[in-house]
Amino acid sequence: MYDKKWYDDLNKSSLTPPSYVFGIVWPLLYVSLIAYGVVTGIDDKCLGFCTPLIFFTIQMVLNLVWTTIFFRWRMLKTAFIIILVMIVLTAITMYETWKLDMNYFYILIPYLVWISFASYLNGYIVANN
Repeated sequence: MYDKKWYDDLNKSSLTPPSYVFGIVWPLLYVSLIAYGVVTGIDDKCLGFCTPLIFFTIQMVLNLVWTTIFFRWRMLKTAFIIILVMIVLTAITMYETWKLDMNYFYILIPYLVWISFASYLNGYIVANN
């Protein structure tokens, strides 16, 4: 886990939601990301390995390491760079997904919006601490 006091003591944006919001949003997003991975992976045009899934997998690995880099290692600038790369890779995933099946594209919109907002929060912390 991480030192909650350290995080609580950071200068954060006034737009930072209460911590319980993260506990609601992230599980919902992870369910949608799993759904995306499944429907894309079983699509006849993809069959488990296709361009959208390559970019999706890379950004998911970054998503999973972001928490450790930000909270445990407290490398705020590195975490900020990682989340910006996640946004780019998610946008590429969405573009490639649009070419595969535009219905799958829509599954990723809430995730892209949330990580874009999270990048703002991370950037604010970098700039103000």
